[in-house]
Amino acid sequence: MGSIDKYIFKTTLASFALVLVSLTGVIWITQALRGIDLMTSQGQTILTFLGITGLVIPALVLIIAPIALMIAISHTLNKLATDSEIIVMNAAGFSPFRLFYPFFYATCVVAALVAFIGAYLAPDGMRRIKQWDAEITADVLTNILQPGRFAQLDQNLTIRIRERLPGGVLGGIFVDDRRDPQERVTIVADHGTVLKNESGSYLVLEDGNLERFEVGKRDPALVAFQRYAFDMSKFSNQGRDVTLGIRERYLWELMSPSEDDPVYKQIPGQFRAELHDRFMAPIYPFAFAALTFAFLGAPRTTRQSRNFSIGGSVLAVFGLRMVGFACSVMTVKTPWAALVQYLMLFGGIGVGIWMIVGGVVVEPPPALMETINRNNERIARFFRRPVTA
Repeated sequence: MGSIDKYIFKTTLASFALVLVSLTGVIWITQALRGIDLMTSQGQTILTFLGITGLVIPALVLIIAPIALMIAISHTLNKLATDSEIIVMNAAGFSPFRLFYPFFYATCVVAALVAFIGAYLAPDGMRRIKQWDAEITADVLTNILQPGRFAQLDQNLTIRIRERLPGGVLGGIFVDDRRDPQERVTIVADHGTVLKNESGSYLVLEDGNLERFEVGKRDPALVAFQRYAFDMSKFSNQGRDVTLGIRERYLWELMSPSEDDPVYKQIPGQFRAELHDRFMAPIYPFAFAALTFAFLGAPRTTRQSRNFSIGGSVLAVFGLRMVGFACSVMTVKTPWAALVQYLMLFGGIGVGIWMIVGGVVVEPPPALMETINRNNERIARFFRRPVTA
């Protein structure tokens, strides 16, 4: 690249990085606030909270990156036009297509970033979130049993604790166990602790009473105990086996899923839609870049308004992305919708390149401008009317 190309290339990537970080940060904060319960109710540290919520950033970048590129190209072109640099380069022999070279190089960098994120980084982050969340929520005794709340651990098992005391002691424990249809066990203990060993996890209750009511007997059996171990291994180990969803699959896992995969058997259409989304993710930056440059890259004087071109580029890119989302949803049940999405993307790139090569200048129709000017004059005359007494 020449010095001009390097200047435009660096300016575009710098603007892209700034916009990407800003938009991703704002959206990440809104997503992270939903997980604030991780710290407040489950007793996790701020580092754990930031670690889990930060793993969603690659998935956000996957969607935001093409939009950030469009904004960066628009900013760079507007800067070049404001300083009359596009006019000077055009007078020096730079055609619009030649001026598009550094933007194309920047788009290749963004497309490579999006391809890597879509193929590996985003699904890796999503599966780490699921695994981490499973490990955090696996220990029911630590995370689900909240003071003053009745926690239903199973269909017929309810546990309540009054408070958490220093040293991991649970105070005021109530257990209602109706899992055995032949008997009902109710336990009330003054306090208890959690014991974990190779045999499993146990809730060791101390200084309490156990009431067992058996079917067919008139009176329940009441037992006072000083120490009683209630087996909680079933609940302490739940959540360790994580079933990966579609978004947690790497690209190569979507390309050749196992025939025995229960998720693939249940929703093969979503596998197909997700696979096409991953393939098309690196194409969107090229479509956005071509359309944005086609609307804004033509040389104009500083007296020519660029508002119409900016609005047209935004509508074109927004429409392309919305139709892409619609086709992605339709691909789940209709395979040919993916073909429509491919044709739409490459058609947008083709139209953009055609406009760039042809030097098409996007300007509002004269009739529309005359109508707008007349309305502006009427509004101005209305506000200039003298006030009558």
